[in-house]
Amino acid sequence: MISNTDLINHLISKDTLKSTTIIEAFRYIDRVDFVLDPTISDIYEDYPLQIGYQQTISQPATVAMMLEMLSPKEGDDILDIGSGSGWTTALLSFIVGDKGSVTGLERVDSLVKFGNNNLKKYGFQNSKIIQATGKLGIVGKEFDRILVSAAASEFPYSLVEQLKIGGKLVIPVKNSIYEITKKEDGEVEAVEHYGFRFVPLIT
Repeated sequence: MISNTDLINHLISKDTLKSTTIIEAFRYIDRVDFVLDPTISDIYEDYPLQIGYQQTISQPATVAMMLEMLSPKEGDDILDIGSGSGWTTALLSFIVGDKGSVTGLERVDSLVKFGNNNLKKYGFQNSKIIQATGKLGIVGKEFDRILVSAAASEFPYSLVEQLKIGGKLVIPVKNSIYEITKKEDGEVEAVEHYGFRFVPLIT
């Protein structure tokens, strides 16, 4: 695949990319703006790419699948944990629009700077990437959606506390992706999707 359009068509043909708003985000936000070397030949291939510091920009099919699970919408307040080079943060920023906001969390200082510089290419006023503090998420704040792009060793219940009622959390735990919905009574509904590999989540 040699273009962003090729990548999108591939993801649609695999039935991985489905929702109109998420497809529009993929069309507007080009993966080339979030890799270390924009001249490499495999930018649009459907696999992860190294971005330094033992971190990767995720496989496009996995990103599309997780965004479809997350079901972000205009006006949402979203937390993006493990934002890396800022690709998912940018996709979410496009989706939530000016009425929403996206906060990326990244533990590697150089990637915080790299990600924010990449966001600036699109002039977003509704998003930023900040340094992770050692605690998971942002304690004391609640979000409509939380996306985690690294694998936890066990389920982090503290993130459920940071979800608004009706909110969704999508997070890899070991080799599965969990799709969590916080119900009206505060209980959670979980759907497990098997068979994935991610870099480990480090707080």
